[in-house]
Amino acid sequence: MSWSRFTLGGRRGAGLSPDAVRYGPGLPAEHDLKFLGHVAGRRVLDLGCGAGAGSVALAAAGARVIAIDEHADNLVATREAAARRGVRVETHHGPLAELAFIRADTVDAALSSYGLAAVADIDRVFRQVHRVLRPDRPFVFSLPHPAFNLLDPEDPAPRLRRTWWDDEPVLWSVEGTDGLADRPRTLGSLFASLSRANFRVDGLAEPRADRAAAGDSWCEALRWVPPTLIVRARKQGS
Repeated sequence: MSWSRFTLGGRRGAGLSPDAVRYGPGLPAEHDLKFLGHVAGRRVLDLGCGAGAGSVALAAAGARVIAIDEHADNLVATREAAARRGVRVETHHGPLAELAFIRADTVDAALSSYGLAAVADIDRVFRQVHRVLRPDRPFVFSLPHPAFNLLDPEDPAPRLRRTWWDDEPVLWSVEGTDGLADRPRTLGSLFASLSRANFRVDGLAEPRADRAAAGDSWCEALRWVPPTLIVRARKQGS
């Protein structure tokens, strides 16, 4: 099981092949979307790296990757995946908003695949990412789509379970863990947070999930609404 918010099991990113940056289950990969652009020789920050599939793929493409995650076992998995691929990934353990170890204006691109879903203070993360990015460089991230959060992925005939404006955490019961709690955000609140941090959104994707590609992550809710929101924002100002 790869994407726990859809399969209700497994570590996020575990079992994914580190051959491409992926933004969600059954979705087009970065080499199709081209949101990050050219990464060879560039310094890339991976926020909430999970088991490291995206970090390793970036490193294999020539990027100098800094991976940060709040869970130490994810960083162990990332280092092991990097060793198997024969690439180097710099890893850091801690909250995603604590980026004091990175100097201002030294990162060429930032990425987060579902890593921000459980963050309570996303404004603080955005401010820190803005600080470390070089001017006009991209910050690409994916989150559970607000529309998907309205449905129950375990229901064989998906029905509405909450309102669009309900900001109560979405709890997931995951075997072998203490559970997960995503923080739902409307599109309006997300764009407002990015604007306050002085980002300009210049890319947005809501791709349809492919059943064959999703594999064990498939659920009936994926037939009805986009599972994932992918955003590209660029740093404005200094």
